[in-house]
Amino acid sequence: MKLKKDVKTAKALKSKAVKLKSGPKLKIGVVTSRFNEEITSKLEAGTLDFLEAIEGVEILAVRVPGAVEIPLAAQALLEYQKVDAVITLGAVIRGETTHYEEVCRSVERNCSRLMLDYKKPIAFGVLTTENEEQAMDRVGGKHGHKGVDAAQAALEMIGLLREIKKK
Repeated sequence: MKLKKDVKTAKALKSKAVKLKSGPKLKIGVVTSRFNEEITSKLEAGTLDFLEAIEGVEILAVRVPGAVEIPLAAQALLEYQKVDAVITLGAVIRGETTHYEEVCRSVERNCSRLMLDYKKPIAFGVLTTENEEQAMDRVGGKHGHKGVDAAQAALEMIGLLREIKKK
């Protein structure tokens, strides 16, 4: 499984991402939607395995009913827990109505707004696929693990923002 390679790169990414910080741990929030749980549980497990392999990372993981609730939980972690970044995980699969488009737009728009409002990374690991097979391909299948990709992006952005802040 690709995850073993990802865990090996975790330490290198962590040191690159946070080389400017000494002192307290990184606090990373992980918000996972329970809807389409067969998929989201794999997203969450891979993401948590990846983060747990990195020394000095405190993980605050919460689960929400569906993708639409992800931005509110992300905001709460940013506001009350003062996390350094939030990783959002979910699976929105197209159905027979326009509900799919509305959910995808709402979640993406609100996560992007939070990122800009709080000036903290919100790594978007919400799958938006046409069918379940495409989603499964992205949780450790032929298209990698999008939860791990989101965690890597969060760590990289923490480091980048700290570097910019120091200049």
